[in-house]
Amino acid sequence: MVERIVTGIAGLDEILGGGMPKRNVVLLSGGPGTGKSIFGQQYLYNGLLRGEPGILVVLEEHPVQVRISMSQFGWDVKSYEERGLFAMVDAFTAGIGEAAKREKYVVRDPGDFQLLVDTLRDAVKDVNAERAVIDSVTTLYITKPALARSMVLQLKKVLSGMGCTSILISQVSVTEKGFGGPGVEHAADGIIRLDLDEVGGELKRSIIVWKMRGTSHSMRRHPFIITNKGIEIKAGETIKIIGERYE
Repeated sequence: MVERIVTGIAGLDEILGGGMPKRNVVLLSGGPGTGKSIFGQQYLYNGLLRGEPGILVVLEEHPVQVRISMSQFGWDVKSYEERGLFAMVDAFTAGIGEAAKREKYVVRDPGDFQLLVDTLRDAVKDVNAERAVIDSVTTLYITKPALARSMVLQLKKVLSGMGCTSILISQVSVTEKGFGGPGVEHAADGIIRLDLDEVGGELKRSIIVWKMRGTSHSMRRHPFIITNKGIEIKAGETIKIIGERYE
């Protein structure tokens, strides 16, 4: 029997056959505006509601801004941080600025990968994290794409080894068909792709699970929406993109 983590994201557990297999490292890839950060934050907050501590590593946004964004969906993490059940690892500010001085976990040099891994390890240990999200891994190897696969493997070793079920957010350009970074798709246990396509002058959102080690999953593309409560996947509906048309 596969041990699973229930994501709590409407429709996702359904298309994953009951949830993400425990300790899996899943690459969540998509272009700008597809909802990747919201997806990761929702996954972490649902974990907190289920008594599963989590950590969020932020590489592209100020931690203060991330907390504000989360609270707009009703995901207030402050009380969980105070109780030592949730931690944010700041790999964005390099500790510069007043607000950054109040952060507990700061990567002083975000370009130093080993330092990031060590800080991540400390945070996971301190909160006893069961869920982790890195937003985004692309930032780590944008200037050194040849290291992409080895970085993902190292993160996987640390996170899985410490008992976390993790989402690594990966950015791709709008037209790119890959998953962001050479070889990263082979290093991950799972790949979920979020897309935003223009169909008849309107933007439509869809999700597809490319692979998920340890479980069978839907092989179809499903529509999803983003509401004031987060992401909702229409698990009972499937779509095909044919040129400029959805079916």
